[in-house]
Amino acid sequence: MKTEISKFTSSKGVITTYKLTNNIGASVTLSSVGAGIVSVIVPDSQGNMADVVLGYADVCDYLYDGPCAGKIAGRFANRIAKGELTIDGTKYALSVNCGPNHLHGGPEGFQNQIWESQEIHNGVKFTRMSRDGEENYPGNLYVEVEYTWNDDCELAIKMTAESDKKTVVNLTNHAYFNLDGENCGSILDDELWLNCSKYLPTDESLVPDGTFASVDGTPMDFRAPMIIGTHINSDFLPIVYGKGYDNCWAIDNWEKGKLQHVARLVSHKSGRVLDVSSTQPAVQVYTGNWLSDSPTNKQGNKYSDYDGIAIECQAMPDAPNKPTFPSTFLAPGEKYEEIITYKFSNNNTLH
Repeated sequence: MKTEISKFTSSKGVITTYKLTNNIGASVTLSSVGAGIVSVIVPDSQGNMADVVLGYADVCDYLYDGPCAGKIAGRFANRIAKGELTIDGTKYALSVNCGPNHLHGGPEGFQNQIWESQEIHNGVKFTRMSRDGEENYPGNLYVEVEYTWNDDCELAIKMTAESDKKTVVNLTNHAYFNLDGENCGSILDDELWLNCSKYLPTDESLVPDGTFASVDGTPMDFRAPMIIGTHINSDFLPIVYGKGYDNCWAIDNWEKGKLQHVARLVSHKSGRVLDVSSTQPAVQVYTGNWLSDSPTNKQGNKYSDYDGIAIECQAMPDAPNKPTFPSTFLAPGEKYEEIITYKFSNNNTLH
C-alpha cells in the first residue's frame, strides 16, 4: 500500500490528507476535516478509473458545507426532535439547526472539526476529544475512527467512543456516491437494494414517530433491486417531505455487534458495484435532494440535485426520545463500537 500525505492551511488550522493506493492503482483519499472521505478512485467494468465520491475542488470547503460530504457526523448523526434531550432526568437543550430540530451534532459537530490523525497499517486513524458541554452534550467523549483500505477495494471504517459521563452517541459516514463518477450527473438511473422490510415513518420535518412501517406495496420497498428514480416524483408523503428519499430503514435481523450486508448500489452504465455492510441497526438513504447548493466540485463545476446518494449506516434518528428504538445511550465504562464497510467491485469482478 502506498501512502501520500499532504498538508493544507485553513482558517481553522492545518488540514492533513492521506491518499492510500492499492496494488491495482485504486485509491482512497481521507481528510482530517471531519475524519472524512474525499475521494475513492476505482475501476469500472472496462478497467477505467474514476472518482466515485462527491467532493470539492478546495479542501477547505469541507468545513461547514451543507451536505456534510464524506465526513463523520456526530456526536449524534441525523435528527433529534426540537433539540431536546433528557438523560437520567436532566434535560439538555441542543442547538436547533435544521428546521425545528437538531441535526448532525449541531453547527460545531464532528464533521466541522479538524481531527488529530496518524498513519496506521493500510490506513489512517483519526481521533478527537469532544469536551463535556460541546454543543451542550454531556460528558468528555473520546472518539477514534479508523479507516483501512485493501487490495480488494474494500474500505472499512471502525468507530469507537468512550465517555466519562452518561451521554448519547450516533456516528456515521456521510459520503455521497456516484458510481459513474463524481462529475457525471444524476444517480436516479442506478439500482439500489436494501436488506430492509420496514422503514421509519416521520413527520414533515423528517423526525420519526417511533413506529415501524412495512415497505410492502410502497416506494420504500428495495428488497428487490429497484431503479432509484422509479418513484422519486411520486405523491407518497415520506418522499414528498424530503423532495426525494431522505428516509431511514430498519435493518432486517439486526443483532448488536454483528456485521451484515445492508445495501447494494449498481450502475448499469459503468458496471461499478458498491456493497455496504454494517453493525448498525438502521440505514438512512439520502438521494442528494439539495446538492445544488454545494461548493464547487472537483472539476470546477456545480453539482445538481440527485448527483449523489448517501447510504448512512447509523442508529435511528431521535432514538434518545424513542424508547421503541435501540438505545444510543453510552455510560461510563461502556464502549461504543460500530463498523461500516464499503466494498467496490464491477461486473467483471463481482462473484
